[in-house]
Amino acid sequence: MRKTMLFVAACLLSIAASAQVLEVVSMQQLPIAAQADMKVAGISPAGDYILLTTGSNQGLQRYDLESQALTTITDAAGAGFNVQVSSDGQEIVYRETTLDRNQMRQNKIVRLNMYNQRQHVVARNQRDMKHMATSDNLTSVSIKDRLIVLKRNGLTTTLAPNGMNESYIWPSVSPDGSKICYYVAGKGCFVANIDGSNPLFIARACRAAKWYNNNTLIAMADEDDGHFTTASAIVAYTLDGKMQTLTNSDMIATYPYVAKNTIVFATLQGETYMLNVK
Repeated sequence: MRKTMLFVAACLLSIAASAQVLEVVSMQQLPIAAQADMKVAGISPAGDYILLTTGSNQGLQRYDLESQALTTITDAAGAGFNVQVSSDGQEIVYRETTLDRNQMRQNKIVRLNMYNQRQHVVARNQRDMKHMATSDNLTSVSIKDRLIVLKRNGLTTTLAPNGMNESYIWPSVSPDGSKICYYVAGKGCFVANIDGSNPLFIARACRAAKWYNNNTLIAMADEDDGHFTTASAIVAYTLDGKMQTLTNSDMIATYPYVAKNTIVFATLQGETYMLNVK
């Protein structure tokens, strides 16, 4: 315990030395048994539970931050990919991927009430990754054929803010619904208007970005040697160009998720951390 406290203190000293976008109030390792392949897959808007999966998105677990209970939602393949959480945290939407008799992928999309555990199958036997959204989400984005698909007020539009020949990943909609953030393979993170106009370059080292507020992104800045991740930090970027590193270089921190005043992430060793910020 003393070593953990000293490590966290060293992290906070390093964070304090960098340019400030957010104030880091505290950082703690959550008491979840570390699993080498574990990563965060989501967090409720109120920050009362987080979702966990594996590096290959196998299965989905819920960790309750108050009771510290860890429960399994599903063991299905693909369940940890692009999980959607409703604005009140009561509902999640996830996929279950199987192989048919011809070894072709089939996806079943499931909507689950997190409190009464009632399930509703939204779609089944889907060959393609279909657009997923919670029932209260009127604006959402996904990727199909390397392009951004926007679903807004019942209408579906394909967007390519940087051109049709680019590959787009990690799209997300700003809290006020006016902008989209996305990553262009080989080029970096961009923010555009919700209709795809006026793309603004943010940074190359801003991957898997999530919106903290309408002006701030939380992402990972990772490095690799062509085979393995050798370094990764959780970073904050503002749309006007400010940048702050939120974690210490002694840890390899990946795939952050954001709730109000809270950022959660996992390390390559499968340790799960929570940053309290303001």
